[in-house]
Amino acid sequence: MSGPAAAARRDRLRARLAALDAPAALVTRLVNVRYLTGFTGSNGALLVCADGTDVLATDGRYITQSAQEAPDVERLIERRLDTVLAARAVAAGHTRLAYESHEVTVDGLAAVTAAEPGLGLVSLEQAVEDLRAVKDEAEIDLLRRACAIADEALSDLIAAGGVRAGRTEREVARDLDARMLDLGAEAVSFETIVASGPNSAIPHHSPGSRVIEGGDFVKCDFGATYSGYHSDMTRTLVIGGAVADWQREIYDLVADAQRLGREALAVDAECAGVDAAARDRIVDAGHGEHYTHGLGHGVGLEIHEAPWLGATAPGRLGDRMPVTVEPGVYLEGRGGVRIEDTLVVRPDGPELLTLTTKDLLIV
Repeated sequence: MSGPAAAARRDRLRARLAALDAPAALVTRLVNVRYLTGFTGSNGALLVCADGTDVLATDGRYITQSAQEAPDVERLIERRLDTVLAARAVAAGHTRLAYESHEVTVDGLAAVTAAEPGLGLVSLEQAVEDLRAVKDEAEIDLLRRACAIADEALSDLIAAGGVRAGRTEREVARDLDARMLDLGAEAVSFETIVASGPNSAIPHHSPGSRVIEGGDFVKCDFGATYSGYHSDMTRTLVIGGAVADWQREIYDLVADAQRLGREALAVDAECAGVDAAARDRIVDAGHGEHYTHGLGHGVGLEIHEAPWLGATAPGRLGDRMPVTVEPGVYLEGRGGVRIEDTLVVRPDGPELLTLTTKDLLIV
């Protein structure tokens, strides 16, 4: 997303530089370079300057692509990007440079320091990630489309009898992936999870050769990537006509906890408080030890990004923050349930982007 949207994002980062007493920032994390310029190549770095003289550096493979994707930013075609941009900052008269300390390696920092020994360096912290947590409406439209692709792919898979006894987890996962790609996804958001029977009690099981059996829980956690934006959804199904009492018990519990978590999403809500809204329900039912992860996370250009919803998560939610709500109960050796949606925090209540029913589906 180049042009005015990217320029506005760089302006918001400029506002952060004043607080750091830094006239320029070196952005080397590729996903952040993409966010601030629209450039999607595999090698790039960006110098953002308080006076607006921003520079994108990349190598010769991306001369044409960088011109097309980031036409409003001056470009340098080089190979060693960080030292070149640090030199550019010094040449512009800047004596202090903010950098992404969570991204730059020790060797990378040493190279910049050796090349420009008089340049003062200060951590940019995760300023760009903080900006990315709040989406504009164009970004939300892309997320909405990514979620719609995932919804439709699961619906088509179920309608075609693709989740059934006799198939392996891996076969179902590949089928679901293919359907998302056929519907317009540029990629899957992450390795699709299809976990059946006792494997459904493993929160992040990798689909394997286990053959699905009648009576199994089948947990499907998957997403589509559309124009760089990731969706995330989990639904847990039952194979066959009969549902065991223990399956119904934990499914209804997780569904209720997930509802409470969704309802707790609000502008200015504490992230830890949203987690507690769902977690307390599971703890009160005696399954606290069977719920072993946080409630959710932000989604966008990455599948996991700020904000974080967990028992010790800092901060508060803001308007236009897309997050997941995904509590689970996992009974080792028997099976587990997770129900997950992607939603957007709004002043008048959360907007649900993943629309597949959360009623227990028996297939």
